[in-house]
Amino acid sequence: MAAQPLPTLRLKPGHVQPVWAGHPWVYAQAVDRVEGGATAGDEVSVVDPRGNVLGRGFYSPGSAIPVRLLLRDPKTQVDGELFRSRIAHALAWRERTKIATEETTGFRVVHAEGDGLPGLIVDKFDDVAVVQFLTFGMHARADLILGAVQDTLKPRAIIERTPPQIAKHEGFTPETGVIRGEKIEELTFRERGLAYRIPLELGQKTGFYFDQRPLRTRVEALAHGARVLDTYSYVGPFAMAAARGGAKSVTAVDESALALEVAAECARVNGFEGKIQFSKRDSRKALQEAGAQGGYDLVIVDPPRLAPTRSAKDQALVAYSKLAELGCRATTHGGTLVLCSCSAAVDLWALTRALATGALRANVHAYVYDRGFQGADHPVSAAFPEGLYLKALLARIEPR
Repeated sequence: MAAQPLPTLRLKPGHVQPVWAGHPWVYAQAVDRVEGGATAGDEVSVVDPRGNVLGRGFYSPGSAIPVRLLLRDPKTQVDGELFRSRIAHALAWRERTKIATEETTGFRVVHAEGDGLPGLIVDKFDDVAVVQFLTFGMHARADLILGAVQDTLKPRAIIERTPPQIAKHEGFTPETGVIRGEKIEELTFRERGLAYRIPLELGQKTGFYFDQRPLRTRVEALAHGARVLDTYSYVGPFAMAAARGGAKSVTAVDESALALEVAAECARVNGFEGKIQFSKRDSRKALQEAGAQGGYDLVIVDPPRLAPTRSAKDQALVAYSKLAELGCRATTHGGTLVLCSCSAAVDLWALTRALATGALRANVHAYVYDRGFQGADHPVSAAFPEGLYLKALLARIEPR
C-alpha cells in the first residue's frame, strides 16, 4: 500500500530563501497556507510557492515557529532509528573532540537544531540523562526518543525537565522528574575536574549551565590574585573557578538560599571551604554596594534570560544597560567586568551597546578585550544565527 501523502505547509513568495539556504525555522508570517488537514504534532512537508519540497518537520499550529525542519530529504523515515543515529552521532562527536572526558562527565549531548534534532535537548550528568521536549511533535514521539536515549547513553535514569511555560504554549503536559530507570534525588557529575552534587529540586534549565564552561576556564585564568565578585552565582561554578585560579578573595551572590547551600557544599567537596563567601541577596544590590565600597578586581554579571522573546528585547536592553552601569561601578579601575547575556534576541552588538551606555553613565571607559560564546557542546548551524544565544563581554574598566 502506498504511503499517504503528508500534509503540506506552503510558503509565501519572498520567504523561501532562508529555509532553502538551511535555516531550520519556518516562521508563522512566512506561511501562505496549510493543506491536508495537519494537526498539532503531525509530520508535514514544507514547500515553496511552486510546490518544490524544502524539507519536513513537526507542526505546531499555535507557535510563532509552526515548523522546525527535521529532514531535508524525501525518503528518510521518522522512527526510532533516526533518533538513535542522530543522538549517537552527536555523542561520538563530543567524545572525538574531547568535550566528554574523565574530567568532564557532565555536558550537552543533543543541542536541538545544532545536532539535527530541533525541539529536543539531552544533557548527560555522568550516568543520568535529562531531556527537554520543546515542541509538541517531539513530545508526541517521547517513547521513540527515550528509547533512543536509553540505547545510546545507557543511563541508569532519564529525567524530564521540560519548561512548563514552553509545554503549555505548545499544548502538552510535561512529565517531571524521573520517567525511566532508577529513582534518584540528585545529579552528580564532574566539570573540568570539579565535582558537583545538585538536588533535583534545584530546577534551573536541565540542572546546570553547561554552556558557560569555556568562560569558566577564562575566569579561572584571570582570577589569580584578584578580589572576585560573582553575581547570579547559582551553585558557584564561576566562584569555584576563581578560587582554583588563585583569587585573593571570592564573593558569590544569589537570591536562592538553596542554590547557595548547594554551592557551599560543592565548595567544601572541592577543597574551597572558607575560600568563598556566599551571600544571599539581590545581585543588583550587591553590585551597587560593591561600587560604593571601592569595587572588585574581577566582577561577573551573568543574569538569567532577560529577553525570552523578540518583543521583550527593548525592555531587556534597558535592563542590561543598567546592569552594565552597576557592573562598571563595582569594578576597580584596571579591573575586568564580565557581562553576559543568554537572550537570543539580544545579539553581541546590542549587548556591546548596552555596555557602552552603562559605562557612560558610570563615567568610565569599558574596553572590550575578549568575547565569549556558548561551549562546543552547544553547536550552531552556520545558517541559523539565532542559535548563537549566549554572549559574554570581557571589558577592562578605566576612568574617563
